[in-house]
Amino acid sequence: MGREKEKEKPSEKALNLLRSRLFDPNFIFRPFSDSPDSNYSKLKFIISTSVTEACNNSILLLGPRGSGKVAVLELVLSDLLQQYPEAISVIRLNGLLHSDDNCALKEIARQLCMEHQLLFSKVASFDDNSQFMIAMLRECGLAHKTIIFVLDEFDFFAQGKQRLLYSLLDAMQSVTSQAVVIGVSCRLDVDQLLEKRVRSRFSHRKLLFLSPSKEDTERFMEHILSLPMDSSLPHNYAAEFNGRLKKILSDERFKELIDTYLSFNFTIGHLVRFQAVSYMDLNAGFLSLGNFKTALSSNQRQPKLESIRDCSVLELYMMAFEHLLQCQLISFIDNKGHNQSVEFRPVKLLISSAELHQGLKSYQQCPVSYYHHNFFLTCISFRKHLLHKLDHMHCNHA
Repeated sequence: MGREKEKEKPSEKALNLLRSRLFDPNFIFRPFSDSPDSNYSKLKFIISTSVTEACNNSILLLGPRGSGKVAVLELVLSDLLQQYPEAISVIRLNGLLHSDDNCALKEIARQLCMEHQLLFSKVASFDDNSQFMIAMLRECGLAHKTIIFVLDEFDFFAQGKQRLLYSLLDAMQSVTSQAVVIGVSCRLDVDQLLEKRVRSRFSHRKLLFLSPSKEDTERFMEHILSLPMDSSLPHNYAAEFNGRLKKILSDERFKELIDTYLSFNFTIGHLVRFQAVSYMDLNAGFLSLGNFKTALSSNQRQPKLESIRDCSVLELYMMAFEHLLQCQLISFIDNKGHNQSVEFRPVKLLISSAELHQGLKSYQQCPVSYYHHNFFLTCISFRKHLLHKLDHMHCNHA
């Protein structure tokens, strides 16, 4: 086995290293934790203050899917658990699984019992579990131990009677309790879904996870794809690999390519899925601009492009709504407007401008006057502007 590893090419070692990084959120988001203004630093300060000063806190982490909310939170919790191993207990819930109040409180009781090696009762009622949670908050507070409640898909907990949120936040009003509630959601307006009695007990702290800037994107790509100089890889090979990578990242053609890829979903999570390393030539041993072009073409969703060919010119002007919905070229932003007229329900495009452009190029029946018409180009430009504004106004559930 050892001899086989010795025979392994440097390019194969490099490829395995880069692939392992793409599946390691801690490595991916670590460079964004350097700045004191980063969400990592802010979140760590809030939680660590709660631990050291024995106080209660609540905070919302908001941003589109793939923006790094959960990854940054896990990075913070991992660091704090190493720093305060005996002073922190983490309880995790997900709104997709535990939105029912009874189910959620039972899961909290189960995790608390497991954490403190207590016997869990499956037949306990909502009130029994609620009293147990209050008692555990009091006991942990007296023992100077902070319970951190992570509520992922927080907007699902903000539906219905919100008994869980009220019970939890009300219990935290006690001077003996010591807890932090962290809500994670894709909806920027999730705090507006809270009942008045819940909102009055929830702090107004929010951390927004927005799309990265172009500078952050380039720094992120270099962080992920650069080879370490102090590893088992040959020094000369790593140096040349990194030198070539920097040339690619500074190439205007590469920047246009990345802009095209991110035109539909400008998040770190989406960028991670742009796995050009899979197309690296192991014989050459280096990444090339062609690898990124191949990755772009493979990531373009062929079913979406095929759907365009079945659309009439009228539909491509966004008039025939029902067929566009069936083709999944558009969809409603949420499912809350079932009783509303179709024309009053907000929708989102499920295809990027680059994919739309390529689909039309392969659309033989598309009139030349339509394809080259200034109005169509204006529609594409307006769509980009609209999506950019929507990113800052409302995070969708796509």
